[in-house]
Amino acid sequence: MVSLTLLEPQQKTPLQQWCFENSSIIRIGRAADNHVVLTDNLVSRHHLELRQVGSSTNGDAWQLISQGTNGTFLNGILVIQSPLPDNSLLQLAQGGPILQFQIQEVTVLETGLRSPQSPQIQETEENAAETLYSAKNSASSSSTCTHEGNSPNNLFCIHCGQPLSVQQRIRHYQILRILGQGGMGTTYLAWDAAGLIAGIPQLLVLKQMNADMMKIAKAQELFEREAYTLKSLNHPGIPKYYDFFVEDGKKYLAMELIHGQDLEKRVYTTGPVTPSQAIAWMIQTCDVLDYLHSQSPPLIHRDIKPANLMVRSSENRIVVLDFGAVKEIGTAPGTRIGAEGYCAPEQERGQPLTQSDLYAIGPTLIFLLTGENPFKYYHQRGRNFRFDVAKVPTISSQLRDVIDRVTEPLPRDRYQTAKELAAALAACKV
Repeated sequence: MVSLTLLEPQQKTPLQQWCFENSSIIRIGRAADNHVVLTDNLVSRHHLELRQVGSSTNGDAWQLISQGTNGTFLNGILVIQSPLPDNSLLQLAQGGPILQFQIQEVTVLETGLRSPQSPQIQETEENAAETLYSAKNSASSSSTCTHEGNSPNNLFCIHCGQPLSVQQRIRHYQILRILGQGGMGTTYLAWDAAGLIAGIPQLLVLKQMNADMMKIAKAQELFEREAYTLKSLNHPGIPKYYDFFVEDGKKYLAMELIHGQDLEKRVYTTGPVTPSQAIAWMIQTCDVLDYLHSQSPPLIHRDIKPANLMVRSSENRIVVLDFGAVKEIGTAPGTRIGAEGYCAPEQERGQPLTQSDLYAIGPTLIFLLTGENPFKYYHQRGRNFRFDVAKVPTISSQLRDVIDRVTEPLPRDRYQTAKELAAALAACKV
């Protein structure tokens, strides 16, 4: 587990702490979509990335990548990219906030579930499949199972079907594990033992909005918008909505648990993918975008990027995540939302169109085929900045033409619909 502790600049006393278990990437910056949000004017919107790059003799190895305008100091030294030792001090800009980076051993009871992408989720669900209904009858039990003979990888007892470890209960949901923590909130793996959502007991994702974020009107709007949007949609490439409620002053969203891995983690773990696979996944993404853009009024996702595109393991098909930024077309210009490198020019100005979502397919393809931040290939060409992938051997001239067109600076010069882009991508298949 990694912890980041915000320190008081003079006395170095702790002010706030974030803990990350099983995260391979931690983003830090001023924008609300970071895992650690620091509202300081010296901090860039997306200032810093911490990446797990493997294991060292002492445990996990981490790397720092600074993207901030005002720089990042590692133990007092200005760095752009550097190994990140345990107990390091990170200062975001001269005179900016100071974070202490620590790698800690996890001492909580291990259930075997490491992340929503872990294949063990599927295995543990199957272990519990024969006893789902006995688990339903144990929903009100205040104790967890004490049977012996269970594998440490199991979430549920193979004898009685009860969860092996319940951290807490929120309404009728039994919290089995924290899946992730960030600036906006905490995501839990939860068990609906009573089967109130789908008629049978099931695992699901329960997102809780942080108390600090509850004080920010825009953050509340984005959280509620995700719930409202998911409730209105029905597509296999979009997580199912289950529930939205307020409990003890905290807001919660219950949604489908997707068994798989997002494209960002996939590429960072196994490297670039083949052109045929990248094209297939982007065609599937276009299908989801076509569905969103066909709503009345059309919906714009506004945050298409590899981290928000998950591959469902059972079908190798794309599921689009994070609908907090979705916006109806034709509404008044608003807050600039979108990941740097993937955000269309008009979206940067707070005026997104459906073609803005299509724009993001271009840099996503570059990332999938190179394993590198697409911003590396963003150069000035004539009067505008454009992506230049002419020297990337895995990108054919035909696919390069598609990337060029979909990332044209003016929306009118791009493909106009997701179906049109999907057809162009299909023509590139080898």
